[in-house]
Amino acid sequence: MAEVPSLISLGMEAIKRQLLCGDGVLPDIYELPSHLFDILVTKLPPLALHKLQAEMPYENWDDYECTDGSPKVGTKRGRSDNFSTAWKKLFKQRWPRLVDHPELVRWQHMYWQTHLQNCLDEAAALASIPSFDRCIGEIKISDDILICIGCEGHLNHSIYLKLSYHFQQFGHYARSLRLQNVLCVAETCKLLRNSKLQSLSLRWIRSKEHVDGLCQLLIQNNETLTSLEFIHCKLSSTFVNAICGCLEIKGKQAHILQNFSIRTSSFLENNAVSLSYSLVSFLSSGRSLCSLRFCDNHLDRNFAQMLFTMLIDASSRISILDLSDNNIAGWLSNFNRGSSSRLPSSLGTGKSLQSLCVLNLRGNNLHKYDVESLRYALFYMPNLEILDLSDNPIEDEGIRCLIPYFVEAPERCSRLAELKLENCELSCDGVTQLLDTLSSLKRPLCSLTLADNGLGSLVAGALGKFLATSISELNIGGIGLGSAGFQELQKGLMVELKLVKINISKNRGGLETAKFLSKLMLSAPELVVVNASYNLMPAESLTIICSALKAAKGNLQQLDLTGNTWDCQQTYASMLSEFQHNGRPILILPSSCAPDVPYDDDP
Repeated sequence: MAEVPSLISLGMEAIKRQLLCGDGVLPDIYELPSHLFDILVTKLPPLALHKLQAEMPYENWDDYECTDGSPKVGTKRGRSDNFSTAWKKLFKQRWPRLVDHPELVRWQHMYWQTHLQNCLDEAAALASIPSFDRCIGEIKISDDILICIGCEGHLNHSIYLKLSYHFQQFGHYARSLRLQNVLCVAETCKLLRNSKLQSLSLRWIRSKEHVDGLCQLLIQNNETLTSLEFIHCKLSSTFVNAICGCLEIKGKQAHILQNFSIRTSSFLENNAVSLSYSLVSFLSSGRSLCSLRFCDNHLDRNFAQMLFTMLIDASSRISILDLSDNNIAGWLSNFNRGSSSRLPSSLGTGKSLQSLCVLNLRGNNLHKYDVESLRYALFYMPNLEILDLSDNPIEDEGIRCLIPYFVEAPERCSRLAELKLENCELSCDGVTQLLDTLSSLKRPLCSLTLADNGLGSLVAGALGKFLATSISELNIGGIGLGSAGFQELQKGLMVELKLVKINISKNRGGLETAKFLSKLMLSAPELVVVNASYNLMPAESLTIICSALKAAKGNLQQLDLTGNTWDCQQTYASMLSEFQHNGRPILILPSSCAPDVPYDDDP
C-alpha cells in the first residue's frame, strides 16, 4: 500500500508548482513559520528556489547579498545561510565530479554560471552542424538540462525551452565562460549583454568571422575582463591586433588583464616578427598583468627573446611565465656568461624580473648552454619559487651549470621551493652531485621531481640523505631503483621525515618496495599521498602494507597500488572498508587479476 502523503508534503508540492508556473510568488509563502520555510528551501528544485529567493521582500532578509551585488538589509529573520546551503547541495547533486570550491563561494552564482555553460556547450554542438541555419538564441535546451532545474512532469515548460530565456534570466550570474568559435557572433553578445565577464576562454578561433564576433564581446566586457585564454586557435598578426585593440579601455590606452594565455595554438605567418611586435606592445601596456602563458605554440627563440626583453622593460609585475612545449633553445644567449654580477646593457637593471615566481620551460629542447645562460638570469629573479626544466635534454652538464646557483641563491635570499627535472636525460653522477648540494643548503627545497631519468639503484644513497632534509614532495617515479635501491633507501630512514607526498612508481622494486613503504609510513607522520604503482610487488606485499597502515597513526589519505597484479580481489572489499579517510578508501587497488599486465617503465 502506497504511503499517504502528509499535509506538509502536499503543501510543499503546491508551492513548487506555483513557483514554476511563472505567475509570481504568493506573498504568504514568506510568512511561513521559520521551520516550515527552511524545509521548503531544502525541497525546491533550482528554478523554483531561484524565484523564491529573487522575490523575497527586503524585510525578510538579514544582510543578504542580492544578485546585483547590493545588500538587502532586514531585521525580521535571516535566510541567506539556508539558501546558500541549499544551492551548495543542488550544485553538488548536479555536478558531483567538479572540483570542490571554497566554502565562501556564492553557490547560487556558481550554480547558474555552470548551468549556462552547459547550455552553451549544447548550443555549440548544434550550431557546428553544417545544416544549422537558425539564430543562436532560438536553440532549444535539451530535456536533460531542463529536468535538472525542475522543469519536468506535468509542468508546462515551453517558456523555458529557448537558450535566450536562460540568458535573460541567469545571464547576470555569468562571470567565467568558455566559447567555441561558432558562438563568437554578434548574437552571442546580445545573449551576454547582462553579463560582466571576468574570465573568457576561447576555442578554435580561426577566421575573420570568429574574430569579428569575439571583438564585439571583448569591447562589451573590456572593463571587467581580467583573464583571457585561447586554445586550439590559429592567429594572424591582424587578428592579434584587432583582439588587443578591443581590450584597451577607452581613454586609458591600457587594459586590465591579469592573466593572458595562448595554448596549443599556432600563428599564421611564417615570420612571426610582426606578430611579436604587436603582441609584445599590447602586453607591455598592461600594468595589471601577473600571468603569461604561451604553451605549445611552435614559438622560436626570437619570440622568446623579444618577450623576455619586454618583461624587463615593462612596468607590469609578471609572477608567472609559462613558455612550455615550444622550441626556444638559445633564447637567453645574450646573457653574459662570464659574470653573475651584472646584466648586459640591453637588459637595463632587470627590475621587472624581481616579481617572477613561476618559470615553466618544460619541453623546449634546451641543452647545456641554455641552462648555463639561464643560471645568470636566475640571479635576477629573487622571488622565483618554481622552476620547471622537465623534458629538456640538459644532461648532467646542464645540472652542473645550475649547482653554483643553488649554492649562491640562499645567500641572495632566494625563495626557490620547487624544482622539476623530469625526463632530462640525467645520470646517477649528475643527480648525486645535485642531491648532495641540495642536502647541504640552509634553505632546502620543498618539492623535487627527478622522474623518468635512468638513475639506477646507486642514486639511493644520495636520495636517502636528501630525504632527511625538510623536503615535503618527492617524485622519483621511473628512475630504475629496483630492489637494491629500495633496500638502500630503507637504511636512510633513521629520522622523522617531513614528507607529505612521494611518487615511487615504475621502479620494479618488488617486495622491497612494500618493505620500504612499511618503514616510510612509520617514519613520515605527515605523509598524505603515496604513488607506488607498477612496482612488480608480489601478493605478500599487501599484507606488509596493511600491517604498516594499522601501525602508523599518520594522515595518509591515498596509497596508489595499481599495476601490481595480485590474485586477491576477494579481500579488496574488506581492505577498502577498513582503511578509509573521511569516508573514502585510502588504498587504490588493482582493478584486474590478469597474470601479466605490461607497462612501460623504461626511462
